[in-house]
Amino acid sequence: MCSHRSSCPFADQGLPHVVAAHPEQGWSLLCDGAIVFDDTGALTAEGRAVAPRRTPGAQLTTAV
Repeated sequence: MCSHRSSCPFADQGLPHVVAAHPEQGWSLLCDGAIVFDDTGALTAEGRAVAPRRTPGAQLTTAV
């Protein structure tokens, strides 16, 4: 895992970057140990689950 030392290209921004992407399975591993899912949910490196962000149906637009 990346501890965001100077060797990390995103250390100056403090943002984790993808170290392993698995789009066929719908998830990516970040350098800080978190796993993010295509539905915007996540598992943190500490094991905490983050629920996906959902847009309410009334706010979605449809093509006519």
